Amino acid sequence: MDYRDKVFLIVAENLSFSKAASELFISQPAVTKHIKELERKLEISVFERKGNRIYLTKAGKLAYSNLKKIEQLYQNMEFEIGRLNDTFKGELTLAASSTISNYILPKMMASFHKRYPKIQLDLISGNSFKVEQALMNNEVNVGLLENDTVHSDLKYSKFMDDELLVVTGVNSIYAKRKQISLSEFKEIPLVLREKGSGTLEVVMTKLKEAGVLVEELNTLIHLGSTEAIKSFLHDFDGIAIVSEQSVLNELHQNRIIRLNVKGLIINRELRVVMRHGYENKLASMFINFVNQYNF
Repeated sequence: MDYRDKVFLIVAENLSFSKAASELFISQPAVTKHIKELERKLEISVFERKGNRIYLTKAGKLAYSNLKKIEQLYQNMEFEIGRLNDTFKGELTLAASSTISNYILPKMMASFHKRYPKIQLDLISGNSFKVEQALMNNEVNVGLLENDTVHSDLKYSKFMDDELLVVTGVNSIYAKRKQISLSEFKEIPLVLREKGSGTLEVVMTKLKEAGVLVEELNTLIHLGSTEAIKSFLHDFDGIAIVSEQSVLNELHQNRIIRLNVKGLIINRELRVVMRHGYENKLASMFINFVNQYNF
């Protein structure tokens, strides 16, 4: 592969010359120049413009599919050469849902970097739906998810267990309670993650299994991140449902209080995911590292 092939792949994945320029740290005219050179070489257009948007032509889709395979072969070659002298190098793009990317991955990525300093790791964060879309669009190599759905184009494997806790702020009127009933749980004002969140998806499933419909809850607001929920709890006479991993420090410092709900336990599996048929040895090595990591 040469540099213009890489430019083409990034434009194709963003469907934007300006976004590709930003990602590559080059000017937009430079991106345009590389694409025109590729089109001259192939003697056919790889993009077409409709209004303010660009799309891959039939030739562009064919070029993208084959260049991704070449990119994968090149990465595997680098991996095999690196294995000969134990100096693994290459690039790996990860996508993780927000709880994993904020509270679990940073420490693990630091350990991976210490072991393999010549491997560049890039991390994209989003909700579980966006992570799955990025995988299916060939935008990332590996995904890490907190939802419990299954997509037929993807293969999943568990890498750790997590519990979702019912919590309240230390200044809340419920902070002195150790346990509440399921009926009380339905009545107390509640803050939840946003729609599309893997956490919310698991909460809805587990509550339904316990005989509780989300519509029965006194949900006050949906917030787009766990950090926002934790800040909201500071002056909120109510409760939230969050990952245990996200509040370990606050629980230890008694800034957030756990409430047991009689008859309700919300456990889930955090999973690593790849596309079916995707053979990237560097990605497989990272997944093995994740599976062996001491959480």
